[in-house]
Amino acid sequence: MILRICFIWLALLFVSSTTLAQVEDFDSIKLYTLKNANGMTVKVTNFGAIITSIVVPDRAGKMADVALGYNRVEDYINAVDKPYFGAIVGRYGNRIAKGEFTLDGKQYSLARNNGENHLHGGVIGFDKVVWDARYDESKNTIQLSYLAKDKEEGYPGNLEIKVTYTLTDQDSIIVDYQATTDKSTPVNLTQHTYFNLKGEGQGTILDHQLMLNANRYTPVDAGLIPTGEIPSVANTPFDFTTAKAIGRDINLDHEQLKFGLGFDHNWVLDKGGDAGALTLAAQVHEPTTGRVLEIQTTEPGIQFYCGNFLDGRLKGKSGNAYVHRGGFCLETQHYPDSPNQPDFPTTILKPGAEYKTQTIFKFSTR
Repeated sequence: MILRICFIWLALLFVSSTTLAQVEDFDSIKLYTLKNANGMTVKVTNFGAIITSIVVPDRAGKMADVALGYNRVEDYINAVDKPYFGAIVGRYGNRIAKGEFTLDGKQYSLARNNGENHLHGGVIGFDKVVWDARYDESKNTIQLSYLAKDKEEGYPGNLEIKVTYTLTDQDSIIVDYQATTDKSTPVNLTQHTYFNLKGEGQGTILDHQLMLNANRYTPVDAGLIPTGEIPSVANTPFDFTTAKAIGRDINLDHEQLKFGLGFDHNWVLDKGGDAGALTLAAQVHEPTTGRVLEIQTTEPGIQFYCGNFLDGRLKGKSGNAYVHRGGFCLETQHYPDSPNQPDFPTTILKPGAEYKTQTIFKFSTR
């Protein structure tokens, strides 16, 4: 197993003062490459804990990068609409209604950076800071750590976070999350890679065959905040219990599809009675290349987002435009707006407890 460290991306141009405050030492930004015995490679930068590249074979052995992203860190910083390509997002991934929650009798106000709501940790979330990085070549791992200080982006508590990426010889990327806090605080970390199993920049993902191990989902209002209901997916476009093309039902006349401009919802995973068990969450098959992505997680939910806001303005590593629905995200998580939804599984981490979750992205072909 090989891990190479590449010292690149040090000339950052025309960066806003807000971002510069978070990137005081440009020399600390590095790119790491993990490679396994089969030739699969995964590149990670400690800026935003971003997975910048995932190169895997198709059924004929042809290698391609299946993760959307850029060749330069400037583009991650200055990208239009900040799509969170490949990043770890938090302190709270997904949305919190009106940027407010009450905890232990105190109301907290967060940035409203998604309409009237809070999204993915705020203006400068974990995707926009430089993490400390350590690697273990013998284990083919990169461990990234970050201290989110008390009141950072409005959240209570000093939160110490560790995210470890491991590339195995079974072509799996294992993502381990750990966190501790000195004050009670909501925590919901997730990995925000956009995938296109044909290869990044190779058109839409509407022909990909998706299965979600979920019989229920959390409908949303027009602001994409859960209503609190958890209905069955049966007889709706949200039924992926049997694999079907992502594009098959995406344009049906359904209120939830109008709210999300397509699929941008949380599914409630079928955990088989063990809420914290590592279980199958999703499987995606791309018919022309034969590539398969299988996701397992200890989390109770998964957000399926199919690139509804990609519009061709962004160009990726191949130089091709990222077209509308040119990538999909499968973000393992707790449910959106859980701090304001008492019937949802709690996301509150308390002092003395440990936040610990795992998600595995396994690649294969058929």
